[in-house]
Amino acid sequence: MDNPLHIRALTAADAPIIAAAFARQGWHKPAEQYNTYWQESQTGQRDVLLAEYEGAFAGYVTIVWQSDYPPFRQAHIPEIVDFNVLKIYQRRGIGTALLDKAEARIAQHAPLAGIGVGLLPGYGAAQILYVRRGYVPDGKGIWGHGRWPDYGDVLTLDDDVALYFTKLL
Repeated sequence: MDNPLHIRALTAADAPIIAAAFARQGWHKPAEQYNTYWQESQTGQRDVLLAEYEGAFAGYVTIVWQSDYPPFRQAHIPEIVDFNVLKIYQRRGIGTALLDKAEARIAQHAPLAGIGVGLLPGYGAAQILYVRRGYVPDGKGIWGHGRWPDYGDVLTLDDDVALYFTKLL
């Protein structure tokens, strides 16, 4: 039997399909975001791997070759950024397959992969997945809104606040 999962590079035509798929599950992820990702993929700034399951869009992951997170940028650690699998396709190995491909691509260029994960409860499954895959915290604490908070600081927890991990490939 043929494998129902296919992973390929993002194309310019994918943007409205991805945006519509996420809108159906109640997430606002505008097509412009994926148009930007495609443009960045054309200049070598970002790689975007897209998963299709039985011919339908199921999820994606991106690799940013020069991270915005200062320790990764300084150490030339590529970062896995914006990793999503549609809810209806979760628990089918799609996320694992996407990460496998992303890590293999990074391993061609660097010995370490980096990833950041949010701190809110919605990120719990991702936190567990990354640890099980061998990612370890980079030891720098949380980073958010362009800085490391100091003891006693008040910080708004949102998608911009993350704990960063690395994995030896």
